[in-house]
Amino acid sequence: MVNEPVYSPRYDNSHALVIGINRYKEAPPLANARNDAEAIAQVLHNRFKFLTENIAVLLDQDATRATISTAFLRLASENVTGPNDRVLVFFAGHGHTVTGYSREVGYLVPVDGRVEDLATLIRWDELTRNADLIPAKHIFFLMDACYGGLALTRKPSQAGRMRFMKDMLQRRSRQVLTAGKGDEVVSDSGGTRIGHSIFTSHVLDAMYGNASFAPEVLSASTMMSYVYQQVGNDSDSHQTPHFGSFEGDGDFIFDLSLLASIESDSKEDNDILAPIGPIQSPLPTQGIQSEILSEPTLADTFKRLIGNPQDRIQVDGLVNRQLRKAIDSLSVKAFPVQRPEAPTFTPDVLTARLTNYEAASADVQRIAMILAKWAEPNQLAMLERISSRLGEIDKGSAGLMAWINFGWYPMLLITYSAGISALSSNRYDSIVSWLYAPVVSNLNSSRDKMIIPMVSAMTDALELFKLIPGYERNYTPRSDHLFKVLQPILEDELLLGREYEVLFDKFEILLALVFADQRGTGLTGHVWGPPGRFAWKHRNSRGGLDSPYVAFVADAAQHGTNWGALKAGFFDGSIDRFKEISSGYIQLLNNLGWF
Repeated sequence: MVNEPVYSPRYDNSHALVIGINRYKEAPPLANARNDAEAIAQVLHNRFKFLTENIAVLLDQDATRATISTAFLRLASENVTGPNDRVLVFFAGHGHTVTGYSREVGYLVPVDGRVEDLATLIRWDELTRNADLIPAKHIFFLMDACYGGLALTRKPSQAGRMRFMKDMLQRRSRQVLTAGKGDEVVSDSGGTRIGHSIFTSHVLDAMYGNASFAPEVLSASTMMSYVYQQVGNDSDSHQTPHFGSFEGDGDFIFDLSLLASIESDSKEDNDILAPIGPIQSPLPTQGIQSEILSEPTLADTFKRLIGNPQDRIQVDGLVNRQLRKAIDSLSVKAFPVQRPEAPTFTPDVLTARLTNYEAASADVQRIAMILAKWAEPNQLAMLERISSRLGEIDKGSAGLMAWINFGWYPMLLITYSAGISALSSNRYDSIVSWLYAPVVSNLNSSRDKMIIPMVSAMTDALELFKLIPGYERNYTPRSDHLFKVLQPILEDELLLGREYEVLFDKFEILLALVFADQRGTGLTGHVWGPPGRFAWKHRNSRGGLDSPYVAFVADAAQHGTNWGALKAGFFDGSIDRFKEISSGYIQLLNNLGWF
C-alpha cells in the first residue's frame, strides 16, 4: 500500500545541482559544457527565483566523482530539502554506455573519470536509486549527455494533453530529459545560442518562454515535448532526446507566478488547466517514431476487442478478470474499517487510502469508461454487471461507519469516469445501465438501484474530504477532489481538453437530479441531490445563463421529449417529471446554507 507524505500545492524551497565539464583529465575536452551549466544556473536564479545559496555549481576540476556524489546526497538531508521542495539536476559533459548481459547500462563521466575503468564513473541508476532518499516531491534531471540504460515508464502523451497545475504540484515525480541515446553522438556546439550545445540551446529557449504551445506554463513535461521536437527537427542535429519519468505522475513546474492569481481564501476551488506538451510524431528527419510508442495498454486491447463482434467471448472474459481483480483489491480485507490509525482520520491516513483506492480501481475504471462511450446496445449488460458487482463489494458491517461509507469511494470514482465518458458521446443509455444497476446491500440484503446506496454513503462521508490539504475550507471538497483526480485519466483516454469541465458539471447535475428523482421528496416534500461544483458556480452567476445548472435545464427544455436522457429512461421518460424535479432543485441551489 502506498503511504506518501501529504504534499501541498506549492514549493517551499528550490534546489539545484548544476555540473559542467570542459577540461577532462582523461576524456576528450568539450567546448561549451561549462557555458551551458553557467547559463542554466543563471536562469534558475534570475527567472525562476532559485536562491543562490541553494544552487550548487560544480565546474571542471570541481566536478569529480566524489564531489558530485557528495553534493547529490547532501540533498537527502532533512535539514536541506523537505517534502514540498523541488530539485533540478543539470549535467553537461560526457556520457558512456556499456552493454551488459541483459540490458544497457548508462554512466556519466566526471572530470576524473576514465571510461576504461567503470569504477571511476557515475552509474545512472545509482542516481535514480539515491533519488529515493531525497524527500523533495519533484526531481528533474536535465542531462546534456548521451547514454543508455534509462528505464523510463511514462512519457508525454499525444497532442491535447492538459493537466491542472495544483494537482501536478500535489503528486510526486522523478523526471528526466537527456540530450541523446547511448548510440548517438551529442553535439557540444552548433546550437541556436552562440557558445551553447544544440540541446542546451533549446532547453534555454524553453526556459525563456519559447515553448510556444504553452507559453504561460513551463513544466518538465512541457520542456520535454518542446526540446524533443526542436532537437529532432534541428538541421544540425544527429541526436534524439530521451525523456520520461521513472517514478510518480506529478510534474516539475518552473514558473509559479500564475498560481498567485488563484491562491486565495476562497471556498471555491480555482486552478489552471494547462497544456503540458503535445508530441508530434514522427519527426521527419530522424526516424524516431519508436521513441513514443509503447506496448499496447489494457485500454488499447479492450478498445480493439469490443469493436469486433467475433471477439465477444474474449471481451466477456476480460471484463470478468478485471472485475475479480477489482473485487479482491477493493474488499474490506484490503481496506479494513478497524485499525489503530483509523480513529484519528488524519490527512495522511485519508490521502493514503484515497491513493490506494484509486490505484486499485484504475484498470476496471478504464474498462467502464470505454464501455460507457463505445459499447453497442447489446454490450450494455456488461456495463450493468460491472456496476452491480462493484456495488456489492463487501465494505464491512462492523467498524467505523465513516470508513464503511468511504468504501463507496471507488464506486463514485468509476461512476464519474463512466458518466463523463458517456456524456462525451451523448450515451445516456450507458449512464442508465450504470446508475440503475441492481445492487444487493451487504448490510440489510435490500435490493436497490446502485445510485441510491452510493450517493447516500458518500454524502455521509462528505466531511472526510475536508481533510485533504487545500480542501479544508471548500464548499464542495468531494466534488473538487474528483474534478482534479479524474482529469488526467479522462484526458489521456478521451482528449477532452477544456470541454472536460463542461462535461464534469453536466454529469454532476444529472447525477443530482436523478438521485433526487429516485429518492423522492418524502415527508418533507423537498427535492435533494448532492450539490457539486455547479452549485457555487450557480451562485456566482446569480442564476444567469452562465450557471451550468441553468444551461443544463435550458438544453433539456429545448429538446423536450426528444432529450436523450428521457429517451434512455431517466425521469420515467417524462418531461413533466423532469420539470418538477429540476424546478424543485433550483430552489435548493438558491437556498443552500453554506452560501
